[in-house]
Amino acid sequence: MIAVQGFAGAKVAVLGLGLSGLATARALVAGGAEALLWDDSPEARAKAEAEGFTLTDLTRQSAFDGVACLITSPGIPHHFPAPHKVIARAMEMGVPVDNDIGLFFRSYASQEWDNFEVTPKVVAVTGSNGKSTTTALIHHILAEAGRPTQMAGNIGRGVLDIDPAQDGEVVVLELSSYQTELARNLTPDVAVFTNLSPDHLDRHGGYGGYFAAKRRLFAEGGPDRAIIGVDEAEGRFLANQLATGPQDDRVIRISSGQKLDDFGWSVFARKGFLAEWRKGRQVASIDLRGVSGLPGAHNHQNACAAFAACRALGLAPRQIEAALHSFAGLPHRSQLVGTRGGVRFINDSKATNVDSAAKALQAFPRIRWIAGGLGKEGGITALQPHLPAVVKAYLIGHSARDFALEIGDTPHEICETMERAVALAAEEAQEGDVVLLAPAAASFDQYPNFEKRGEDFTARVHALSGVVPAG
Repeated sequence: MIAVQGFAGAKVAVLGLGLSGLATARALVAGGAEALLWDDSPEARAKAEAEGFTLTDLTRQSAFDGVACLITSPGIPHHFPAPHKVIARAMEMGVPVDNDIGLFFRSYASQEWDNFEVTPKVVAVTGSNGKSTTTALIHHILAEAGRPTQMAGNIGRGVLDIDPAQDGEVVVLELSSYQTELARNLTPDVAVFTNLSPDHLDRHGGYGGYFAAKRRLFAEGGPDRAIIGVDEAEGRFLANQLATGPQDDRVIRISSGQKLDDFGWSVFARKGFLAEWRKGRQVASIDLRGVSGLPGAHNHQNACAAFAACRALGLAPRQIEAALHSFAGLPHRSQLVGTRGGVRFINDSKATNVDSAAKALQAFPRIRWIAGGLGKEGGITALQPHLPAVVKAYLIGHSARDFALEIGDTPHEICETMERAVALAAEEAQEGDVVLLAPAAASFDQYPNFEKRGEDFTARVHALSGVVPAG
């Protein structure tokens, strides 16, 4: 646990008592603060009481008398589309609003660091797609290289739930826009921006607000090294703002597809090969085609981001290359779950939007595509350029019929359920085909989250006769 610093003897309100909220409450108490806890859910309140916490109804008019700060969970809106009434009241009263990420950055360093030979570092990863894989890959590479490391944030443990720092340790954080937009302290040593595509626009008041939330990690965080994906205009804009010129190697530009040899430091992947360039010459190269845990151009971008972060931390290219080959990938992200008769079954349930689904469709030839769920604004017409690889689509969930109208002449069948889609795709698949779950939609019409959807797909694949499970 990271004991929160700066609030000893003060009252601090905590809104939202999920995993991060309870971890925040414990960390505040460990730092000597008085934690005032509240959640709109009776079940969440009961769980907090069972742990020994006393609840305080923060909806009362006088709830913020003498309160030094309000800490809110990331999922609770504080601005768009409308602020939660407790947060609105805190802002009316002038009570500072923060989250656990802000508390972490103000509290992680301690007096014990004076005795360390190597100062601990924090790497923070944000972006629309690929941030989970990039975060896990950086953590994996560091661990394989023998560096002490912990992973937290939007993946793994809550940031305040991790262990106090060790000598030379690197904490790798995945940070969502919900987390970066509110944190009052953002001071990573290395910050990574993977890419940007439309998502969570209602929460951020539009695309500009969404980008602004991501940008805070760099503009206000002031990292020593900024690793920026420049395959979209927003990334190029951000890199331009941070660098004093093209040779400024504090900004490492990364790309999947572009050759970036005119900058002070860049890492890019083309035709399956990763290249690192510094000051006009190539200094490292890795063949990514045999890295089974990172299939497709989108994962090659993730590899570039992780490679750049680890190089910025002082690791050698060969150390990184060896670790890439032992990376198994993350569940629900281009995850091979089984094979049968030359047919591969791939679970990419995390492909919940058009951009991530497009990347999955570009990663494989001859696809039997399982798609659908709770469709998002704009539909899936943007996927048209990537449909030639689709032999047939098997459509499920609430948006199945809408998707059928949007995929044009692509052969398809309305299957409604995962059970029917997997059975039919497996029955019709031929050697060399890939049965790919890449829904391009949210899961909430049939599942509580994308993980449960991916688990259902995996279970139904494993139940097929003759399937050899992966791993």
